[in-house]
Amino acid sequence: MTRLGRETLFKLSGLLVLLGSLYGAWVAMDYRAFVSAPVNLPEGGLRYEIKPGKTLTHVSRDLARRGVIESASYLIWLAKLEGTADNIKAGEYHFDQGITPERLLEQIVNGEMLQYSLTIVEGWTFRQLMDAVHSNEYLLHTLSDYSDAEIMEKIGHPGEHPEGRFLPDTYHFPRLTTDVAFLQRAYDAMDRLLEKAWPDRAIDVEYKTPYEALIMASIVEKETALPSERKQIAGVFNRRLQKRMRLQTDPTVIYGLGRRFDGNIRRRDLRKDTPYNTYLHRGLPPTPIALPGRDAVLAALNPAPGEELYFVARGDGSHQFSATLEQHNAAVVEYQLGGRARPFSSLPKGKL
Repeated sequence: MTRLGRETLFKLSGLLVLLGSLYGAWVAMDYRAFVSAPVNLPEGGLRYEIKPGKTLTHVSRDLARRGVIESASYLIWLAKLEGTADNIKAGEYHFDQGITPERLLEQIVNGEMLQYSLTIVEGWTFRQLMDAVHSNEYLLHTLSDYSDAEIMEKIGHPGEHPEGRFLPDTYHFPRLTTDVAFLQRAYDAMDRLLEKAWPDRAIDVEYKTPYEALIMASIVEKETALPSERKQIAGVFNRRLQKRMRLQTDPTVIYGLGRRFDGNIRRRDLRKDTPYNTYLHRGLPPTPIALPGRDAVLAALNPAPGEELYFVARGDGSHQFSATLEQHNAAVVEYQLGGRARPFSSLPKGKL
């Protein structure tokens, strides 16, 4: 090669190095701008689903094809630099307007998925809970044909009666969470509540186990909708247990009737002998009769002190409490019989 050729080659190499440096600098600047600039989203953001088995490469190319990001390669580089390229989670996401590629990547790596909710209502029965679970369109249904016993076995608690075991609350979850996982979560929430609250119970509560407290809480839940009355109701029932008096509470009778209950409780229903008829049987019923809320559980464990042994509905959602049967009968006349005294019994006929 001649001297002129060597000089030309040297100049060309220098030029290529310079161009390469300039291109590298431009790419670096463009990459930094990509990372910090908001992605292109419609007003209201974008709902986006990553299906199981999809990789970051698939997702990046799809987002670039949709015009959400400028470069699929840049998003892949970002993930590789952060060591998260293999950690994206399948699921349904919502990307808000103003989100940057860095924040978008953080969402799909952390699994910050779009959340749906289902509220378990205080006082529901297990049957009502399962109706709500079966009808929820965002849960993955695997228990549709299962019996109560099979459901309890499926969630890891074989042999347990399901009533009362699930804590009423609003639970948030991503789409296609299984019904099993949802029920396990609500069961564990109730279990934790009882475990935490049981050691702080009043020293004079008559029930001996957390499960007995749960039974009492379910009765309190069904007897009043007024938060201010829960501890009073619990106090009445606790004192009746201490005195070996029957609880005489209609909600337990109704629960024992099951599907036979038509919305009106009659004297013959109070005479119907079921394990849940607390007009006929002393002590607590064999299981809870509903799903008690947190406040009902705490009221059952810390009932209000006092002398009241009776209460009657006033007709406005509240109750009149009485310490003696005479006071109670007078309250029945006032609030249940319209002030017109006539023969009646506070107990089913023949049951004392």
